[in-house]
Amino acid sequence: MDLVFINGLEVEAVIGVYDWEREIRQPLVIDLELGWDIRRAAAEDNLQATLDYAAISQRVLDWVGASQFLLVEALAEELAHLIQAEFAVPWLRVRVTKPGAVAAARGGVGVQIERGVRPA
Repeated sequence: MDLVFINGLEVEAVIGVYDWEREIRQPLVIDLELGWDIRRAAAEDNLQATLDYAAISQRVLDWVGASQFLLVEALAEELAHLIQAEFAVPWLRVRVTKPGAVAAARGGVGVQIERGVRPA
């Protein structure tokens, strides 16, 4: 299986369970690994045969930026579903990091999920 990856997408969204968090936008960092067979794209040198990471990135930024979730878990789950539905990705790994949620966690906190069937 080949992977197309998108790392470090930075976006602000309404996220959190506390009342004050519902009134502000907070930064999130999104990392994606998308299972995709790139052999045809490589052989043809053709964008139409692979995942367009610019299009996926823009869709993720637009969708997450407009979202309002309590939990990063819910955001990650819905984002995985959206990407699989709209871009026909058979397997993916989504990592959502919420920097600053825990002051002592310099790299942030969050969740990482895998969904779909990993192609051989």
